[in-house]
Amino acid sequence: MALLTNKRAFSSSFTQRCKYDVFLSFRGEDTRNGFTGNLNGILCHNGINTFMDDELQRGEKISTELFETIESSKISIIVFSKNYATSTWCLDELVKILECKKNGQVVFPVFYKVDPSEVRSQKGKFGEALAKHEENFKYDMNKVQRWRAALNEAGNLSGWHYKNDRPQFRFIQEIFEEISSAKLNCSQLYVVKYPVGIDSRVEEISCCLDIELNDVRVLVIHGLPGIGKTTIAKAIFNLIAYRFEGSSFLEDVRENSKTNDGVLQLQEALYYEILGGRNLNVHGVSKRINVIMEKLQHKKILLILDDVDKLVQVENLLGKCNWFAFGSRIIITTREKKLLSTLQEDCHLIYYKVKELDDHESRELFCQHAFKRNKPTEDYLELIHQFIGYAKGLPLVLKIIGDDLYDKNLQCWKSALDKYKRLPKSDIQEVLKISYDGLDQIQRDIFLDIACFLKGFYKNLVVDILQSSNFHDPYYDIEKLIDKSLIVVAKDDKLLMHDLIQQMGLEIARQESEVSKKHRRLFCYEDAPEVLNRDMV
Repeated sequence: MALLTNKRAFSSSFTQRCKYDVFLSFRGEDTRNGFTGNLNGILCHNGINTFMDDELQRGEKISTELFETIESSKISIIVFSKNYATSTWCLDELVKILECKKNGQVVFPVFYKVDPSEVRSQKGKFGEALAKHEENFKYDMNKVQRWRAALNEAGNLSGWHYKNDRPQFRFIQEIFEEISSAKLNCSQLYVVKYPVGIDSRVEEISCCLDIELNDVRVLVIHGLPGIGKTTIAKAIFNLIAYRFEGSSFLEDVRENSKTNDGVLQLQEALYYEILGGRNLNVHGVSKRINVIMEKLQHKKILLILDDVDKLVQVENLLGKCNWFAFGSRIIITTREKKLLSTLQEDCHLIYYKVKELDDHESRELFCQHAFKRNKPTEDYLELIHQFIGYAKGLPLVLKIIGDDLYDKNLQCWKSALDKYKRLPKSDIQEVLKISYDGLDQIQRDIFLDIACFLKGFYKNLVVDILQSSNFHDPYYDIEKLIDKSLIVVAKDDKLLMHDLIQQMGLEIARQESEVSKKHRRLFCYEDAPEVLNRDMV
């Protein structure tokens, strides 16, 4: 757990301080005016911000300024040429680069007219250079041992080997394409302004993913509307994307899959992001599925599909889930847990239910939005407690209400609380209602019946009541409501629902009665005399 926390802390600060896309480490006299100069030119020409360390004043010791430059780069490319190891400056750079690699920096070696085994085992020119360093640094043999260890580690990394057996331009083009892909892989997503409660949930999900294991896992993140599934998925992406050979975060899959053009755009984005700028020049959804499977099956990838509500949306992007390379991780966020249960036939399927914020987390998040600080003034404490009770741990609700109340006086707060209890806020209602809109008419009626009358009843009793009034077995439809997180079954087998979900149901029922000009459900005592007097039952 400690290691995970350290990685997370680095991931956050690492993104904020990155000034360069690529740091180039090379022996100037070997490649400055040739290979490395040309590589630098191609990268810069294509918008990749590259640092070439030939402008800093050289001395006996590597400068603090250069160490900071290495730390502030997303990617390091080490160009091993015949005289690389003769430079203590280069060797110190190498040690620093490999330190940064442990903290998430992407590192690629280029073996330029040098065999990787010479670097790994310090043979040939590399062996001669290290032997001279041992003579010159008899007083500090630990330094030489660090250089040897660094060369051995770097010699085992996956990179490129140039043997002067093909055009140099084509070789550089291959490097550029891979660097473009790695740059996309390092790009961080904006998560949320106040990430309260995110770390603990990300840590739990990281344990479920266990990316150290070389298997394939599909993780389904599910839970209530507004619970923060997308936010948590973004935070996970930022934390671990650099550990994969390709990554893609596809947002709003449900919305973008409503049209054929939208599906094609999702496929294009997936292909482009993971392969680093290559376009998917194939027409038709079905044909593209095969191309995606064929091209990506040899890469260890991280893929996040956000807000899925139909199995076909996954199939349009991935086909079957049995083709991924070992070590790949796929994360899917959805409101409906069992929607993807058939995927377990092809892969290791894991479920993670996002929990509501506890009282402490709710208070902190609400205060951040309502006061722009953690601690409120004393006279607001009781009202804060009531608003937290109203939100029942939903981050979206705490954010919307907190922003709405910012810079308002106590009277406004009291008035707003009274209004929220009577009438749900429209932008909250809009988000919560998406799950309701995905139900068929029978399921909608059952949901409204439970919201208006049957919340807190035993599940079997609810089935009996609905079956006697609707003349069909409602068991399947109740299970559908449970899958969509609209209702939950308590330990004592009672049917419950989040207070705001129930409030949404009551508001829908009220609006329906106004449209039809008659009361379909009498859940308000004051409505009964009017209906009975008019003989509208």
